Amino acid sequence: MSSNKKYWKSVEELNENSSIVEALRNNEFVEEIPTNEFLSDAESLSNSSTTRRDFLKYVGFSTAAATLAACEGPVHKSIPYVLQPEQIIPGVADYYATSVFDGFDFANLLVKTREGRPIKIDNNTMPGAKFAANARIHASVLSLYDSMRLKQPKIAGKNATWTDVDAKIKTSLTAAKTSGKQTVLLTSTLASPSTEKLIADFIAKNPNAKHVVYDAVSSSEALDAFETVYGERALVDYDFSKASLIVSVDADFLGDWQGGSYDKGYSQGRIPKNGKMSRHFQLEANMTLSGAAADKRIPMTVANQKQALVKIYNIVTNSSVATDKIENEATVIKAAQQLKAAGRQGLLVSGIQDKNAQMLVLAINQALGSEAFSTVGTRQIRKGSNEKMTQFLADMKAGNVHTLIMSGVNPAYTLSNSAEFVAALKKVSLSVAFSLKEDETASVTTIAAAAPHYLESWNDVSIVKGSYGITQPTIRPLFDTKQFQDALMSWNGTSGTYYDYLKANASAIVSGSSWNKVLHDGIYVGASAPASGGSADFSSAASILVAAKSPAGFELVLYTKTGLGDGQQANNPWLQEFPDPITRVSWDNYVTVSRADAEKLGLENHNVANGGLNGSYATLTVNGKTLDNVPVIIQPGQALGTLGLALGYGKKAALKEAMQVGVNAYSLYNNFNNVQSVSIKKASGEHEFACVQSQKTLMGRGDIIKETTLEIFNTKDAEVWNEQPKVSLDHEEVAATTVDLWAPFDRSVGHHFNLSIDLNACTGCGACVIACHAENNVPVVGKSEVRRSRDMHWLRIDRYYSSEDTFAEDDEKKDNFKGLFGAKGSLGGFGEMEHPNDNPQVAFQPVMCQHCNHAPCETVCPVAATSHSRQGQNHMAYNRCVGTRYCANNCPYKVRRFNWFLYNKNSEFDYHMNDDLGRMVLNPDVNVRSRGVMEKCSMCIQMTQATILSAKRDGRAIKDGEFQTACSNACSSGAMVFGDVNDEISQVKTLSEEERMYHLLEHVGTKPNVFYHVKVRNT
Repeated sequence: MSSNKKYWKSVEELNENSSIVEALRNNEFVEEIPTNEFLSDAESLSNSSTTRRDFLKYVGFSTAAATLAACEGPVHKSIPYVLQPEQIIPGVADYYATSVFDGFDFANLLVKTREGRPIKIDNNTMPGAKFAANARIHASVLSLYDSMRLKQPKIAGKNATWTDVDAKIKTSLTAAKTSGKQTVLLTSTLASPSTEKLIADFIAKNPNAKHVVYDAVSSSEALDAFETVYGERALVDYDFSKASLIVSVDADFLGDWQGGSYDKGYSQGRIPKNGKMSRHFQLEANMTLSGAAADKRIPMTVANQKQALVKIYNIVTNSSVATDKIENEATVIKAAQQLKAAGRQGLLVSGIQDKNAQMLVLAINQALGSEAFSTVGTRQIRKGSNEKMTQFLADMKAGNVHTLIMSGVNPAYTLSNSAEFVAALKKVSLSVAFSLKEDETASVTTIAAAAPHYLESWNDVSIVKGSYGITQPTIRPLFDTKQFQDALMSWNGTSGTYYDYLKANASAIVSGSSWNKVLHDGIYVGASAPASGGSADFSSAASILVAAKSPAGFELVLYTKTGLGDGQQANNPWLQEFPDPITRVSWDNYVTVSRADAEKLGLENHNVANGGLNGSYATLTVNGKTLDNVPVIIQPGQALGTLGLALGYGKKAALKEAMQVGVNAYSLYNNFNNVQSVSIKKASGEHEFACVQSQKTLMGRGDIIKETTLEIFNTKDAEVWNEQPKVSLDHEEVAATTVDLWAPFDRSVGHHFNLSIDLNACTGCGACVIACHAENNVPVVGKSEVRRSRDMHWLRIDRYYSSEDTFAEDDEKKDNFKGLFGAKGSLGGFGEMEHPNDNPQVAFQPVMCQHCNHAPCETVCPVAATSHSRQGQNHMAYNRCVGTRYCANNCPYKVRRFNWFLYNKNSEFDYHMNDDLGRMVLNPDVNVRSRGVMEKCSMCIQMTQATILSAKRDGRAIKDGEFQTACSNACSSGAMVFGDVNDEISQVKTLSEEERMYHLLEHVGTKPNVFYHVKVRNT
């Protein structure tokens, strides 16, 4: 029988009308302390005889009360649907297959939506969907919710209707015909069969019209070469998985060269199987992702690269074109000889922007009979012509263009002679810019036509010849926008919607399939015939190339950064805060210079008292044009006599002030050539960088990144190249894994999650970093906070340089230290090892919470905010956390982040979380954290639990590969594999038993659930 006794916590509780009692009922743990009456009155405080102990008591209680109040998260009341759509189940995500091409980036995607909001980009894994999202495409979902988008059309800077816009354009098109002047459609590469058909219809109805294709970052020379040899304007879609020997001459194929997306095929050959793996030589000026991954990297100027390419051509094709002597010639000849010996398994690629160089690439691969080189399924993602663009600009200046209609381009920003373009625009009777933003071009045209985001649009794409993908909207247009294609239909007098036109056009392309199936799958792959031809005067091309003169002064090599690319998404805070994989600097572009050249020029980098990185400013002059106050980064591996500078920065129009960073390198992009003769001199002042990694080298700590050579890997036992750490137990040396301070626990019951990371396959691309941002509502903190080491990334990709020629020599040097002082002492030796080699080896290592089974963070938390699950995940209860940061101090991996501020709805952090539109991207399955708590990787527990619940609902077993985290899902190279290690047939279980497997800092005894694979170099 239950008791009817009533208990009181205090005498006051007997008084039902007491306000204190009511307060306690509403907020159990916060005691109202009447300190204001005492502490707020300065006069009474000064006259008080309160003892020091009483004063501290008051302050202590008030601080505790304030702290408890601050730990309460904001309360949000949800509003239910008035009329709920049948297709939407609250709390359940919907996925839509789509394909994207924005003129620079392309991919086959799955778009995750929640309650009608696109919130995350995933990769489409259907057969034929071969192009994965890079970091920029993962971040593009946030650009949909950009509050500075153009929200409606404007005429002469004033808001207008689409009826007025259409009428004005149609009148101008008629006037253009009458005047005999040109109507020009200026677009980026479209790769859309339906759009190209609409443009063809438009030109047929307007004989005075022409279509000019303009790519902000040109690939015209490679297109010209392929067109000369094969009669088709396209690019080769190389299959790196078929190459056992790769020679790259200035082609960053793991970056943005020819659109990128080569990392999956490349990584397949880099994982040692049956004692074999591919070998990679890289000749380049800037340190790139491809150079970082190479087995042998040869830094050299672009002028010397041209000589080297001819030398390789001579050896592979048995030609005898005379060449000049170059540095590292013996290594280049060795690479050429190995390439020739590889034959059909050999591949040469080059990014030199010279038609003759690109013709030699085709000749060499033809001579090899390279299986990785094929003219079937060529890439359709670059079609721009430098020659036609130059002619168009001349026509504009001459006043021959009456009507100019632009879509997907921003020439007022991306042209080196942008001022001339803007001046010539005044001679055009009517100018129209279809644009997401009122950017540099849209702000100076007659009509700024608000265009929808690709996630709001219908379209089709043919990324490679023979493939066909549908772009479908995943949300209704947020603003009063109109697609360029809909406008074309209106001008052509074509009835219906673009959706109807697209569906009718697709029926002729997807023979043997149906519209609904292609829409569901997102991709269709048909047959493709190889390009015809294949012959040209390659010897003449080699002779012309070898005669190219070296520029006076330094060579400036312009490139695109992994974060911003060509600059289309400069207002995306995820990308601005994304650390560059090589320099680890965010929120900036900069000129990179070698250490030796920096010393000659007096340029410096140094760390200041708070750990922030500072650097000199420089003035760059190219062809009489000067770029002032360019920050300087001293870059290991930069070729002597060369400088690097990233495009895509320096934008001002339609950007929040915080995003208006960097300098506009397009102003130096003369004649669409990425190599320019430049003079450089030091400028006054010092720049403050936001660099997330101050340690550059491993300093011989070979237990963090373990690596070996293929020869040792094949000939020695695993205990030699994957040495297990030893500890002392009872005065005997035993394996660290056999010693345990914790009581044993059976982890074989139920699921137990592990994450495998293969250092051979990781290219440092950073797609996982942005995917983690999107999935887990990671806040953007801004340049100032990053500089204070307060970045909030749950996942970081550490980048290490060797201080000697190789990491193996680093280990050898450290092991041979003798004493503290002297030439071989550890004090001076470790000081030397802090500085990278001038041409170092590079290693990338993704690091997140290791989810230790014996987690040191859990034992020191005074409020049990962090704890361990049976499934192997280290949990964080944010409501419990009071921000002591003991866990961060006790973590050997330094993966925990402390919320210094409330980043959500805070005007001090004016990024996407500060406005209603930007917050639409937030994942409702993950808490938005308040200030004062620790946060870190959760191993995407919301994703693993959703998979378990889905299988339980369906009454089925979970298949291998269903369990995913945001990072493993985004990893296109296959470096990250996630799964249940208790599933005996799972891939992660197999990987956990490989000889290459090791744990990070295993000797500490934390027993992580994340494991790595020893990096093997084919040197």
